[in-house]
Amino acid sequence: MAKLKLGPIANDKPVKITTELPASLHRDLVAYAEVLARETGQPASDPVKLIVPMLERFIATDRAFAKARRAAS
Repeated sequence: MAKLKLGPIANDKPVKITTELPASLHRDLVAYAEVLARETGQPASDPVKLIVPMLERFIATDRAFAKARRAAS
């Protein structure tokens, strides 16, 4: 079983954003959603719904950002 950085995606109210992604990144998001679905036993979610938890996880684990944030406050 793969050790993914994301767990099940919460069914939150969606927020609309407009952005362009490279096709390769979109394919990776689709693949990640499929693997996540297999790992969690849930149906595959919309790959767009992965973006927020991935960004939250990235920011939460970025030590340099945390240090800069602490220094700014």
